[in-house]
Amino acid sequence: MENSSAHSYDKIDKATFETIFKTFFPGLCAFANKFTRDFDAAKDIVHDVFVNFWHKRDSIDAGKNIKSYLFTSVNNRCLNYIRDHKKFDQNEREIPDGSSWENSDHLVQAELEEKINDILNELPEKCREVFLLNRYEGLKYKEIAEKLGISVKTVEAQMSKALRILKEKLVGYIQLILIGWALFWGY
Repeated sequence: MENSSAHSYDKIDKATFETIFKTFFPGLCAFANKFTRDFDAAKDIVHDVFVNFWHKRDSIDAGKNIKSYLFTSVNNRCLNYIRDHKKFDQNEREIPDGSSWENSDHLVQAELEEKINDILNELPEKCREVFLLNRYEGLKYKEIAEKLGISVKTVEAQMSKALRILKEKLVGYIQLILIGWALFWGY
């Protein structure tokens, strides 16, 4: 099977479900544990998400990113758990397993970079090329236009398109990160 974080499926059969479960269960438990600070509760939440996922597998949009769907579902259930159990101690600043927020922050950054790379790989070729030349190689629009033999207006249009697509596809993901950050720090 291909990278299941970016792969969409026509049908979620038992074998595909098992692969998705084995791939994402540990990471989802760690993610949930950051909210609940109770690993047993985190595992229960993730288990419930997978049970729900299995029951709804035929109605879930196969074009959606499964990883995003699962993390969003776990996030929502964690928020409900916190609301219902009021176990979140706003004075604590360390995750119970001993990991610091900085370690968790690196995981979030890596996840965000992976998401951005997935989106960039989906961009049309010229759009992606213009974006990478500007944002990763630091070329000015005029330099990009000269290098690619296109007009500055075309460079502007391609950059605008790339930024619009990134914004659209990252908005929900960024909100999820901000919610987690705010809950962790007690805002």
